[in-house]
Amino acid sequence: MNWNQKRLVVTGGSGFLGSAVVQKLRARGYKKITIPRSSNYDLRDQEAIVRFYKDAEPQIVIHLAAVVGGIGANRANPARFFYDNAIMGIQMMEYARQFGVEKFVVLGTVCAYPKFASVPFKEEELWNGYPEETNAPYGLAKKMMLVQAQAYRLQYGFNAIYLLPVNLYGPRDNFDLESSHVIPALIRKCVEAKENNDEKIVLWGDGSPTREFLYVEDAAEGIVLATERYNGSEPVNLGTGEEISILSLAQMIAAEVGYSGSIIWDTTKPNGQPRRGLDVTRAKALFGFEAEYRLREGISKTVEWFLANRGDMLEAAV
Repeated sequence: MNWNQKRLVVTGGSGFLGSAVVQKLRARGYKKITIPRSSNYDLRDQEAIVRFYKDAEPQIVIHLAAVVGGIGANRANPARFFYDNAIMGIQMMEYARQFGVEKFVVLGTVCAYPKFASVPFKEEELWNGYPEETNAPYGLAKKMMLVQAQAYRLQYGFNAIYLLPVNLYGPRDNFDLESSHVIPALIRKCVEAKENNDEKIVLWGDGSPTREFLYVEDAAEGIVLATERYNGSEPVNLGTGEEISILSLAQMIAAEVGYSGSIIWDTTKPNGQPRRGLDVTRAKALFGFEAEYRLREGISKTVEWFLANRGDMLEAAV
C-alpha cells in the first residue's frame, strides 16, 4: 500500500501531540493531511462532523482531539471532560464508518486503567477495576472508544485500532498552572521560584505516587508506526516501561532548572493514582515501537524549549 498517497485527517493536529504527529507524517512523505480547526468544525456537533467528512474525504483518520488536564482540571471539570471526549470520539468514529474511511486510529489514555491495577499495566487488565476517581470520567469516556472500535470491527468489519499512551510531555506542552500536567507544571514552578528567589515550592500530595512518562516525539512515532503497521482489535500500550516517583521527578526537574529551594508537600491535596507503569512488550512485538528518549534527556529538552518560548506563551495567554 502506498501509504503516503493516502488522504489523512489528524484531529487535534495543531495541538501538543498532534503537531508532533503531523511533523512525523510529513517527514515520511505524507502530503495529503487535513487538520480540522475548531473554529470551522466543532467536533462535538454532528452536523459539523458530517460537513467535515464531506469536505475532507479522508481515507485514514487519526483521532487525537481531546479535552485534557491534570488532577486539578479533572476535579473541576468531570462532566465536561466526560461529555466532550465521549461525544467527539463516538461521532467521529460513527461517521468515519458511514463515509467509508479505511482506517481509524483512536488514542485512548492510561487513565482508563483500574486504580489498583498491578504494575506494569498489561492491556489484558484494562477491565479489572474502576479507574482512579479524580480522572475516571475522562478515562471512561476514552475507554468507550475501545468498546466502540471492537464492536464496529465485529459487526461492520471496520478497521479501528486503539492505542493507550502513558503520560506525555515535551516541547509545546501546556504550561498553564491551572490545567497543566505534572511535568510542565513542575518546570514552570521551579523556573519561577528560582527567578523569584523563593525558599520553597508547594506541590500536591506526598510525592509517593509513581508515574511513567513518554516524550512527545516518541509518542508521535508510536502512533505513526501503528497507523502504518497495526490492524488488530486489541488495545496497545505506548510507553517506556520505566517508573519514577513524583518526589524523584520533582528533584530531577529542580536540579535541571537549577532551583535549590525546599520542596514542600501539601498532603491535603490528592495524590492521584498510586502507581502507573506500562507493559510495553505488545507495541514492540506488533509494530516495532520502542521509546528512544530517556526521561532526563526529554526533561532537559523540555526545559530548554520552555525557557526559549515562555515569553510568547505568556503573550498569547493575555
